[in-house]
Amino acid sequence: MLSQPTAPVAHPLDAAAIAQAHQLYCQLTGQSLRLGFDRERMWYELLRAGFSLQDLHAVITYLQREIRAGRRYVGALKLCNLLQLDRFEEDLQISRVRLRPPTPPAPDPPPLLPLNPEQPQQSRQRALQGLRQIKAVLQ
Repeated sequence: MLSQPTAPVAHPLDAAAIAQAHQLYCQLTGQSLRLGFDRERMWYELLRAGFSLQDLHAVITYLQREIRAGRRYVGALKLCNLLQLDRFEEDLQISRVRLRPPTPPAPDPPPLLPLNPEQPQQSRQRALQGLRQIKAVLQ
């Protein structure tokens, strides 16, 4: 059973939507494939399932990254493989997986205590005394 895609189709599911998806695929993969009836049907099924152009972009860029890293074969980008709903959904979900847990938020800094007006002067005097001692040792 397919889980709900991330975003519903924002445009009517018509020939223009299918052509736009196919054009995005060709643009991202550098291919020039004709949009015949068989391919229109596969695009129709993908878009009807609720997947968006953003989902398509995410899956293609994920697969390209995996192919460059040698973890996937270029055949994963074949249109007939890419548009299989179960595979597309799995690749989309894997593209979103976090391999490391999110970093915990930084702890709040401790509250500042009110300073004694003499405290900065005392700190300066201690620093000067330390510098005088270092200077004496170096001479």
